[in-house]
Amino acid sequence: MNQMTDTKPVRRLRTGAEYKASLNDGRRVWVEGQELGSVFDAPHLAAGIDVLAEMFDDQFSPEHAGDTTYFEPRLGAVVSRSWQAPMSREDLAERRRMIEYTARKTAGTYGRPPDLGPSIAMGLWAYLPTFRKKKSTFAGLSPDFAENIERYMEYGQLNGITCAESLTGPQNDRSQPLAQAASLLRVTAVEKGGVRISGAKSVGSIAAQTNEIFFTNLAYEGTPPEACIWGSIPIATEGLKLVSRECLSNPGADPHDHPLNHKGEEADQLVIFDDVFVPQDRIFNLGDQELVSYYGRTCNWAHWHILSRLAVKAQLFVGCAQLVLDILGTARFQPVQALVANLIQYAQTLRAFVLAAEAQAQPTEQGVFAPDIPLLTAGRMYSIQHYPNMIHTLQELCGQGLVMRFGRKAFENPDIGHHLVELLPGHGVSGIEKERVMNFIWDLTTSSHAGRVALFENVNATPAPILRTRLFNEYDRSAHVTLARKLAGLD
Repeated sequence: MNQMTDTKPVRRLRTGAEYKASLNDGRRVWVEGQELGSVFDAPHLAAGIDVLAEMFDDQFSPEHAGDTTYFEPRLGAVVSRSWQAPMSREDLAERRRMIEYTARKTAGTYGRPPDLGPSIAMGLWAYLPTFRKKKSTFAGLSPDFAENIERYMEYGQLNGITCAESLTGPQNDRSQPLAQAASLLRVTAVEKGGVRISGAKSVGSIAAQTNEIFFTNLAYEGTPPEACIWGSIPIATEGLKLVSRECLSNPGADPHDHPLNHKGEEADQLVIFDDVFVPQDRIFNLGDQELVSYYGRTCNWAHWHILSRLAVKAQLFVGCAQLVLDILGTARFQPVQALVANLIQYAQTLRAFVLAAEAQAQPTEQGVFAPDIPLLTAGRMYSIQHYPNMIHTLQELCGQGLVMRFGRKAFENPDIGHHLVELLPGHGVSGIEKERVMNFIWDLTTSSHAGRVALFENVNATPAPILRTRLFNEYDRSAHVTLARKLAGLD
C-alpha cells in the first residue's frame, strides 16, 4: 500500500477498553495469599491496568500516534510500535520513541512496560535463519521453530497483544542441586500436538496485567534437553498460576498526596507452571542446547530498552531537581548547582551510551539492526552503579521537604490549614503547590514503592559484578593489544 496516496492504511490497533476486556479470561492470580476472582479485584493491579489502557488509547491521539504506532509494509497496516523490527539505524531511533513514551508515561517506574515483551519476540525473529536450521530433539514432535516465530510476530503485530517475559528461576537453596531442579522449567511429557511443562519462573513483571508470557531458561553448562524449551502461551492457560509479590503503591489515594503512587504499579509475579500444555505452534525451541544460549542475543533489544528507559528517568531527575531549585529559591548557591550538575552528567552519559549503541548497530542475519552489545553492557553497568547516588542527590536537594510532608486534608482543616498556608509557601508558589512537588519526588525516590523500584533496577539490569564479567567477555580487545604491542616495541 502506498502511504503517499489519499487512501489511509488499515489500522490494527487495540483500544484501552479492548485491552481491558482481554484480561477477563479466567486467569488465576493470587494477591496476599488469596486467589482473585478477576485481576481487577486487586486495587494495585487495577490502577496499573488503567495506566496501561491509557497507552492503548494514546495510539489514536494525534499527540502520541507517532510515538506509539508505525506503518508495517509487510502487513500493509498501521500497528503498535511495540512490535517494530528496526531494519536500519533510523528505525532504531524511531522504535526508541515508543520506549521514551512509555518511560515518560510511567515516570520510568515500569521496568517491563507493554513494549518490552514484544522485543523478545522480535529478537527471535532477528535470528530466524538460525532457528530455521534447528530441529526438535524430542521424538514424536517436530515443531517448525522458524515458522512459529514468523507466525507469532505477525499475530502480535495484527492484534497488538502485550507480553510478559521471565528467564530466571525462583531463588532457593543454591547449595542443593535437587532444590534447584524442583523449580527448573522443563518438559515433562510429549503429547499429540504439544508438550507438558512444569517448573517456575520468578519476577514475571506485569504478567498478571498482560496477555501472554514468554518463557525459557538461562543457559548453563550441561543444560539438559528437557530444560531447552522456548515458547509463549496465554496467561489464562490451564495450569499457569501467578503469585503476586507484595504491592507497595497507594491506589485510591488523593493524587495530591501521592501524585505517582495513586496510579498503582506494575506488579511482579512468581509464575508457576503446573503441568501446563504448550501447543506445537507456540514452541520456538525444543531440546536444542545451542538455541538456549541465544537468549543473550535475542534480549539485546530488551537491554537497549532498559538503558533507554533509564536515560529518560535520569532526565526526569534533572527536571525534578530544577523544579525544587525554582520553588525553594536555591539556584544561586554553588553547592546546589554542583549537585544538579551531577544529575545532568548522569543523564547525559546514559543518553550518550544509548546513541552510541545505536550508531554502532549492525544487522543480524535477518537484517534487523542490533545495538552494540558492549556499549549497552557498559551503559547498564554505569546506570546501576550511579543510580543510588542520583536518588540521594535528589533527596538532598529537597532537604526537609521530604521529611516533613503534608497531605491535602491537613491544608483543608480549618484549625491548622491556615497555618500551613502561611508557613509553607515556596518561591512563587503556594504551600500546597510546593507540597505536591515534594509528594511527587517522595513517590519517585523515597516511598516503599520507590525502594522496590530501586532494587528492581539493580536486578533488572543485572548486578554490576556479572556485568563486568560480561563486558570482559564481550569486548574485542585485539586491535588495542596490537597498538599497545607496536608502541611498546614488541612487534
